Amino acid sequence: MTAENATSLLPGEPPITIHWRRSARARRLSLKVSGIDGRVTLTLPQRLAARHGQAFLEERAAWLRRSLATIPAPLQVDFGGELPIEGRLRRIIPAEGRQITLAEDRLLLPEGKAPARRLETWLKLRARARILEGAQRLSPRLGAAPGRITLRDPRSRWGSCTSAGDLMLSWRLILAPPAVLDYVLAHEMAHLKQMNHSPAFWAEVARIMPDYAAPRDWLRREGSALHRYRFAAPA
Repeated sequence: MTAENATSLLPGEPPITIHWRRSARARRLSLKVSGIDGRVTLTLPQRLAARHGQAFLEERAAWLRRSLATIPAPLQVDFGGELPIEGRLRRIIPAEGRQITLAEDRLLLPEGKAPARRLETWLKLRARARILEGAQRLSPRLGAAPGRITLRDPRSRWGSCTSAGDLMLSWRLILAPPAVLDYVLAHEMAHLKQMNHSPAFWAEVARIMPDYAAPRDWLRREGSALHRYRFAAPA
């Protein structure tokens, strides 16, 4: 296994796809299982022989299978299923007309071509509106305003802030309780004042959102489940 980014199969029942990654910064072997989709990544120091990586995998095969067994299966968004929106589960119900309507315990989704994709677009628009409103509300408290705000669907982070003051947030935060989206936004906006995670940074977060601890804990416990929902039609 000499390629920079290669894959292999770890034998067993079932076999496990392993993504190999070499890193000049790595000082030891490491194994990571994504809580989002179960992707297994083995990172090796640049000059370590591949046989050591293979032995490392075989030693940890039982741990790998236990870890993979705890990852929730993906959920296809479809009529009759449930989807959390702003922290509340809503039953997806077929509806007439053209408008998507959100009710207390259900979501009325018009039938037609690719309804789940249409719902995804609607969720992104709702997330953007919430984020823009939140940024407008928090900016006076912080004494700074963000630049460009973009929405994406990243695997490894919920938001980011560039040195130029531009923000990126995951649109999937609209599925979480509103305070969770507010926390991620406050976190990233605090980087406009402190581009680090020092005590001074956390003081900025607390200043604009004093009760941030509970939504931060929710995100750590429950956040990976937001990635379970699939909006594309099954292949």
